[in-house]
Parts: sequence; structure tokens; C-alpha cells
Amino acid sequence: MAPLQLSSNLSSSFSGLSLFHISPQPPRSLRRRASVCRAAWQELAGVLVFSAIPFTAVKAIANSPLGESLQRRLEERKSFAAENAARFKAMSEKARKESYWYGEERPQWLGPIPYDYPEYLTGEYPGDYGFDIAGLAKDPVAFEKYFNFEILHARWAMLAALGALVPEVLDLLGAFHFVEPVWWRVGYSKLKGDTLDYLGIPGLHVAGSQGVIVIAICQFLLMVGPEYARYCGIAALEPLGIYLPGDINYPGGALFDPLNLSKDPAGFEELKVKEIKNGRLAMVAWLGFYVQAALTGKGPIENLLEHISDPLHNNLFSTLKLM
Repeated sequence: MAPLQLSSNLSSSFSGLSLFHISPQPPRSLRRRASVCRAAWQELAGVLVFSAIPFTAVKAIANSPLGESLQRRLEERKSFAAENAARFKAMSEKARKESYWYGEERPQWLGPIPYDYPEYLTGEYPGDYGFDIAGLAKDPVAFEKYFNFEILHARWAMLAALGALVPEVLDLLGAFHFVEPVWWRVGYSKLKGDTLDYLGIPGLHVAGSQGVIVIAICQFLLMVGPEYARYCGIAALEPLGIYLPGDINYPGGALFDPLNLSKDPAGFEELKVKEIKNGRLAMVAWLGFYVQAALTGKGPIENLLEHISDPLHNNLFSTLKLM
């Protein structure tokens, strides 16, 4: 599971929820084409109020008798939890040394081809295949920072890819109708000031017809807190009585590992490799989504189906030739 970044993911969902309102659906011909910067002060004030709720609630709980009680309970069991965490960390380090995916004997990006791999890449991190042609990871501190950023963006890319593909699949199958099932057209419609029905439900709107400005402000305000907490470290949740036994990238605990996938240290180290590999694939996939949208004006699923139906005439080369 993701670390406190998951709070950012939840917050991005709350940004939509905080702006829900039900209103009668006017005919398309009568819908007002609003400027992307057009937003009533009441809407902006509502954004500020709703965005402040999570931070205010956390602070209020931490300073309340309930928060004090939670902290006392945490202190009582923290030493035991810390001992278990230290024991698990030792087992994880042992499992990593014995794993096929770590250490000097791990698979590397050129396979059997002889290559002078950087000595500073020792296979300590998951997904380290000895690839650093730009020398970005020579500094161990910078290397750790880059890995933190990479895994964060990998998780975002996997979530975003799922969000881009599922609506288009559901719409093509006829299981669920969306006014705009293609990911880039949704953003484009909001930039034009269109009012879209959320989840295809008539009259259920997100941010009305005010474009992306209100949504962007709400996203920013809601994400500042979780990102700040992430950079401050996993101890930021302790005032709420939540102890996370892991580190900033893999905090663990019931909050971030509800399925207890980290119970087996050897399996957990392998899952880390699988996660970063799939995350890198998702980031590359998004590059493909962007190129497809720019060249064809269609969604990735539609492009895929067209390619499968006629691979010789529907491919990248034929598309470039037609431009």
C-alpha cells in the first residue's frame, strides 16, 4: 500500500465530493459557456471551508480529551509495537539479502551483455537494475530522494491509468454511460466551461460549470496537508493515536496495509519490486496516452480496439503518415 501519499489520493477524491450539488439538467443548447476563470465568491468560499475541514478536524481531535486518550493508549503499546517493527525490519533485511531481486547478483537492465554498471548501485532498493546513465544517484541522499519521488509518481500513475481506462471500458461495453468517457475530453470540457454529470447521473455536477479553476484550488488546498505530513514523516499521525511501524514509503500498519500483505518479509520484499515495476509501466503508459490523444484525438481503449481490428492500417506509422 502507499504511505501517506494515500492521504493525497483520498484528498483528491474529497475535492470532488466537497463540490457536489444536485441541480436540474438544462437542455444542452441552453447551457452557459462559462469562462474558465469564472467562479462566484460563494463557490470559492465553499472550497475554502470544505478544504479546511480535514485539517481542522485532525487538529481538534488531537487537542481534545479524545486525542489525549488516544495518545495515552498509543504510548502504552508503542514500545511493544516498536519492538515488533524492529524485529520485522531485521527479517526484511535478511530476506532482501537472500532475494533474487536484490544485491550484486540481481537482474540488471542489459542482462547477459557486459556493461560497466555503476558501483554505487548496489541493489539495496527495489527495482534497482543498475540503470543510471545520467548519474543522478551518485549521492546516496539524492538517490533516496529520487526513489521517494519515483515511487510516489508510480503510484499516482497506476491510479490515474485505472481512472482513465475504466470509464472508457464501461462506456464501450454499455455497462455505464458517461457524457465524456475519454479521459482527455473530460478535462477539455471543463476548460471550456461545460457542466458534466458526475458518474453519468443527470443533475449530479462537480464544480458546476465553472471549469477547472475551483477544482484546482480545492485539489491544492486538500493536498497541501497530506503532502506536508508525508514530508514530516509517519510520526505525524501519532497525535491521533496511530502508530505506523514502517518508513515513509512503506508505513505498514492497519491503516496502510489492511490486507496484511507485509506479514511475510520475503514476500513483502518481492511485492515492493512488483509495485515499482508496474508503476514504471504505468508512467510509460501515460506517455502513450498523451501521444495517442495528441495524434488521434481518441481514448486509449478505442485506439487499441482499432489496432486489433486492423493492425496493418491502424498503427503509429500509419497515423504519422496521415498527418
